Amino acid sequence: MTQPPFDRTFCTQLDALFTWRRDVRHFQKTPLPEGVLDSLLHTACLAPSVGLSEPWRFVRVESADRRAAIRHNFARCNQAALEGHDGDNAQRYATLKLAGLDDAPHQIAVFCDTNPTQGRGLGRATMPETTLWSAVMAIHTFWLAAAARGIGVGWVSILNPQEAASTLCLDPDWSFLAYLCVGYPQEQRDTPELQEKGWEQRNPDRRKWIMR
Repeated sequence: MTQPPFDRTFCTQLDALFTWRRDVRHFQKTPLPEGVLDSLLHTACLAPSVGLSEPWRFVRVESADRRAAIRHNFARCNQAALEGHDGDNAQRYATLKLAGLDDAPHQIAVFCDTNPTQGRGLGRATMPETTLWSAVMAIHTFWLAAAARGIGVGWVSILNPQEAASTLCLDPDWSFLAYLCVGYPQEQRDTPELQEKGWEQRNPDRRKWIMR
């Protein structure tokens, strides 16, 4: 099989995709068309993984009770985070919308099987954390595939992971990794919201590599 040509136009559009991929917190409540979310999840599973272990486990959270429990988990953790700031930082933090849990029509929990039988341990003996990195690659693949279709993704990290894992009643050997809100964004933007809100700015020196 011959690789398709990735011409200059494609590369320019790919660069634009990286720029316009945002962490979305403001969602429309309209669900995605039938089959679109499943298609994105299939694409996510094309991500690279150590030893071809494919350790990611995507869980679509549809239960209203479980969603409410995740929402309460976030509210408690977010309040604790707010109390950890003072002065101007506390005031800025209080104005930030840090999750789309109330509006996002789709919610997906991502777990990692940190010691899967698939892959037969290849590449993990000296660096077992590579299963987690592989699962993160799958999340990023999902995120880019969604952004290319005008679909927003928001990663909710202000959660107690043990409580979240318990809420979702899954295999105790799986490690909770991420909780994603998914849906059409209320607006598209090419600038991080945290930058627009004055929380942080991008480092103008993007050269974060070192020559040896």
